[in-house]
Amino acid sequence: MNTLIKRSLVRFTSKSHIFTNQCRSRATKASLLSNQLVDELSGVLGDENVSKAEVIREQHGKDESYHSGQPADVVVFPTSTEDVSLVAQFCNRNNLPIIPFGTGTGLEAGVSAIHGGVCVDLSKMCEIEVNVEDFDCTVQPGVTRIALNTFLRDTGLWFPVDPGADASLCGMCATSASGTNAVRYGTMRENTLNLKVVLADGRIIETAGKGTRTKKSSAGYNLTNLFVGSEGTLGLITKATLKLYGIPEAMVSAVCHFPSVQSAVDTTVQVLQCNIPVARIEFLDDVMMDAVNRYSSMDYPVAPSLFLEFHGSESHVQDQAKAVGELCEANGGSSFQWAKDADERNRLWKARHNAFYASLALRPGCKGFATDCCIAITQLTEHVIAMKQDISKSNLLGPIVGHVGDGNFHSLLLVDPSSESELQEAKHLADRMARRAIAAGGTCTGEHGIGKGKRHLLKEQFGDVTMDVMGQIKQSLDPKNLMNPGKVL
Repeated sequence: MNTLIKRSLVRFTSKSHIFTNQCRSRATKASLLSNQLVDELSGVLGDENVSKAEVIREQHGKDESYHSGQPADVVVFPTSTEDVSLVAQFCNRNNLPIIPFGTGTGLEAGVSAIHGGVCVDLSKMCEIEVNVEDFDCTVQPGVTRIALNTFLRDTGLWFPVDPGADASLCGMCATSASGTNAVRYGTMRENTLNLKVVLADGRIIETAGKGTRTKKSSAGYNLTNLFVGSEGTLGLITKATLKLYGIPEAMVSAVCHFPSVQSAVDTTVQVLQCNIPVARIEFLDDVMMDAVNRYSSMDYPVAPSLFLEFHGSESHVQDQAKAVGELCEANGGSSFQWAKDADERNRLWKARHNAFYASLALRPGCKGFATDCCIAITQLTEHVIAMKQDISKSNLLGPIVGHVGDGNFHSLLLVDPSSESELQEAKHLADRMARRAIAAGGTCTGEHGIGKGKRHLLKEQFGDVTMDVMGQIKQSLDPKNLMNPGKVL
């Protein structure tokens, strides 16, 4: 019989979201409507689950991106799918925008309330249900990836999709997140089996069928993948059923340094072409390595580098490492610096995950203009080099890092938020990077999403006809354009 584990994570006291300090909202029509209707909202959810406090609204109006924050008129904290449905019905009746909020770790201003409205913070919904023998789980949107893996610790299972930030798992579905393990385990698209979604009018659906958690299905349209990556523009995800994996018998990490960007990226391509099943293969350029050394107290050479990890049995891990080591040496790479015990591996990958903040520390007071594109792996070398050359000719500093195992790489362009010229230069560089990828058959974003900053690039990638089809889907599910308006389309 299948082992079922079900529990609700308690992350708050009952008073966590009671805010008594009120403030005057912006003098807009939307904010005036919110003032008039806040009592009705409080009647729906309870006073403790509704806030108009300025600090709370500001907090919920911004993410980690360079975009300026735009707060909603009110923030609500539902505790169930039924609560979310009631909020959606309320907003639909009163023509109020709905903006979902997970953990605020996005990079394309997906939580910005461009037109005001109601921000729906889903963090109070924290139930986890695990089917151990079936290798799957169902989580509510308040559950983050670290919380899930902590919960799974004694089951021998784990969830490997790792974007770096401790993001909400339902938020990761909404943005089609991936990260360092995607080369072996795939992205959220490949690991999401079913979603419970509240539509704009309050209706509740399960995208693969009620309670369905099979690994495959030929039944009907693939609505699950329609909502994965929809960024809150089609509905609010209130539950996600996800694949789980057995924790590998052995995990070994390594770092290798190279004389040039070309030799490091060429090594990555050769590793994949040789069908070596690496779990992680991450590229950091010399600027990023300098940032990582400073921020995380490392002493690695300041040179283009690969961070790698191997999963499997003890013998398979050794075979993988040996084969990759030979390819690295053939391309002029240094000998591996190994991280075999868990603490050392965690330290290495924490340094890699802190690359965003390490980059910001290179220029205190700056904002990070995050770029992101994805291309075929055989074109990686020329595209990474082209971006590095563009940055070197500019007035900006921009470390480069990439999940190069699946053709996805990024640069974090550091800009003075008060300098319009620097911001425009960063936009120019980011657009050049994305347009090169599109021209080569790639995509303008591999994992950051579109948000409000890349809508022009989405149209260039897909063209008018496909964009019209997307618009028709949006119109069908959200005819009043209330779901996260101003994003994606």
